[in-house]
Amino acid sequence: MRRFIRFFLVVAFSVVLFPLPWEGMAQGREAVVELAQTSGTIREIVIEGAQRIEPGTVASYLVVQVGDAFEPQRIDRSLKSLFATGLFADVTIRRRGETLIVSVVENPVINRIAFEGNSALDNDILSAEVSLRPRVIYTRTKVQNDVKRVLTLYRQVGRFAASVDPKVIQLPQNRVDLVFEISEGEPTEVRSIRFVGNREFSDSDLRGIIRTKETAWWRLLSSDDAYDPDRLTLDRELMRRHYLSDGYADFRVLSAVAELTPNRKDFFITFVIDEGERYEFGDVGVEVRLRDLKEDDMDGVIEFESGEWYDVTEVDKAIDDLTDRVGELGYAFVDVRPRIVRNRETRAIDVIFEVNEGPRVFVERIDIVGNVRTLDEVVRREFRLAEGDAFNVAKLRRSRQRIRDLNFFEQVTVEDLPGSAPDKAVIKVEVEEKSTGSISVGAGFSTSSGPIGELGLSEKNFLGKGQELSLSFLIAASRSQLDLSFTEPFFLDRDVRAGFDVFRVTEDLQDFSSIDTSRTGFALRAGYPVTEELSQAWRYELKETKITDVSSNASTLIQGQKGKEYLSEITHRIIYDKRDSRLIPTEGYFADLTSSVAGLGGTVRHVRNVLRGAKFYSVTDDWVVSAGGSVGYVVGIGDEVQFLERFFVGGDDVRGFATSGIGPRDLGTDDALGGEWMYTGRLELSFPIGFLPPELTMKGRLFTDMGSSGQLDPTNSNVGDTGSLRLSIGTGLTWASPFGPLGVDLGVPLVSEEFDVEELVRVNFGTRF
Repeated sequence: MRRFIRFFLVVAFSVVLFPLPWEGMAQGREAVVELAQTSGTIREIVIEGAQRIEPGTVASYLVVQVGDAFEPQRIDRSLKSLFATGLFADVTIRRRGETLIVSVVENPVINRIAFEGNSALDNDILSAEVSLRPRVIYTRTKVQNDVKRVLTLYRQVGRFAASVDPKVIQLPQNRVDLVFEISEGEPTEVRSIRFVGNREFSDSDLRGIIRTKETAWWRLLSSDDAYDPDRLTLDRELMRRHYLSDGYADFRVLSAVAELTPNRKDFFITFVIDEGERYEFGDVGVEVRLRDLKEDDMDGVIEFESGEWYDVTEVDKAIDDLTDRVGELGYAFVDVRPRIVRNRETRAIDVIFEVNEGPRVFVERIDIVGNVRTLDEVVRREFRLAEGDAFNVAKLRRSRQRIRDLNFFEQVTVEDLPGSAPDKAVIKVEVEEKSTGSISVGAGFSTSSGPIGELGLSEKNFLGKGQELSLSFLIAASRSQLDLSFTEPFFLDRDVRAGFDVFRVTEDLQDFSSIDTSRTGFALRAGYPVTEELSQAWRYELKETKITDVSSNASTLIQGQKGKEYLSEITHRIIYDKRDSRLIPTEGYFADLTSSVAGLGGTVRHVRNVLRGAKFYSVTDDWVVSAGGSVGYVVGIGDEVQFLERFFVGGDDVRGFATSGIGPRDLGTDDALGGEWMYTGRLELSFPIGFLPPELTMKGRLFTDMGSSGQLDPTNSNVGDTGSLRLSIGTGLTWASPFGPLGVDLGVPLVSEEFDVEELVRVNFGTRF
């Protein structure tokens, strides 16, 4: 009986299904083919449901064509091929006689994409990250991928509790609006950073080295306390470089684990490290394998020696210095490689630098990216290499420093990439522009003048051409100044820096010298390089000077200066600069000699010479010692030196003393008279403040200043003019605050004269837009 029932059911279903040729099912992307009639030939293919897409385009994705047999396998492959295009939401394939009918339902087109609920990330940032765009075909796969992209962005800014819910709004004509509803959640912060395995450096030392920071109230303007997996990778490298710079050549980061609290608000990060043993430098030497180049030519280049603790940064610096030295000797193609041999028994590392001939590579082209406002030519003219030149690492490094010294960019990255042939290289310069316009506000305090205020407007990269335009106002209790200045750094498309200045300065010197002064005039200037380190400049200045409101109690030597004078002066300046950076020097030195002659017209005649210089030395990372000074002398030609052309020392020259607080002075009226010679000196140590977090960018300094000014002609017995040494010591603080640099100096005179004017505190503040 059971066999009969089964036979009856099979026959019944066969009768029902027999009239149907076969049918494709879209939900599972499978084609159900009538097994009883799989034979036959396709005489016609009919496309149904196509609206935006041409039927011929649909047919082109099919594996079968007219004239082929009805094979279920090939028809199933055709079904999968149509779904793989991403153009269709549903596809059905069926047979009707000798006709193959393909029915499609097209995916909708995106009309608009919107983001709701986002505040930590702007719409522009989110739009740039998602792949979908208006007028693009909507697919669920692409939407889910974009959701993952948005969540990745939020995790990078420390919001691991964020969620994204995509909503689709149906519109006529098979269009949709796509809305990403975002719940950002609270920021996920780094609550604790711990280290396991460290013996040489404490946890606090290592926290200062890595980029990730523990959350604290003073990090309101920083995102370093937000967990970022990419930043954690950087932290591993920073620790590795730190240990390798202190002799620990076997250092390893065994693991870096970030644990998220159950409420998804905080991370606890644990670094497990193995410091290993500490190594010294063993044998250190140079092997030269270039024709006509001797090892003696490399003497004095390597700055470390056997017995010192191994330092990978010193090895890298030696490679750069050797490359520079060989390049200076005329060898364009050079390859310097260190041969390092580690002796674990003696804990010494031998370093032998092999100087070989490098591959002959030429610069194919120079690509500049990231500059939105700054013109390409502004960056290109700083290059010491040109397209077609022999590739030279030393010149490339110098070019990078010159671009950084422009001070137009937040970051400058220069790298060499393979060119179109093995002997060609492409130099890629990637820059990130920063604000070059500034509003500077200065403030100070003098025991004799009281508060001082300054306001200045300047643009260092005017119209993106590298031109400098500034307009400054100074308003103080005793001084007002208006300056208009313009500089073209590449005058007439030549490496000539030219410009002009127009100025008006009035000073109330009643507290200093019992007079008021004014200077009005203009200046023309031009400068050009002679060599890479040597440059010279010329300047012509024409101005009118007035001394007015001379107090009846003023010094008799000042009363005779009352009136109006005209100055016509030519100045020549020569500068030799070997600093590693003009902005923040840490190594090198510079010397600056300025010579002026007045008397080619006008009523003032004199010769003035001023020599300035400074030497910078990096003790350790961020600890810089600088020593500098100046010396000057002015002599009248057939006449005495005018009051306003003398040297007035103090203030910024010698901290601890007020402006014009040092030098010849009338003992009866306390008027500063100025000197015909002067000298100043300064020794300063700049260092980071260890107990403060590095992101506050605060630096301290210890300094000692010295200087003097003297010789007055004519003079009298009532003038204090000892020409003796003045000396002060002090400390200062500089903070690169979000509102601009803030500097405070506290100076205490150690050696002074009774008639000097002292000043305890100097304050300067500036901001940028």
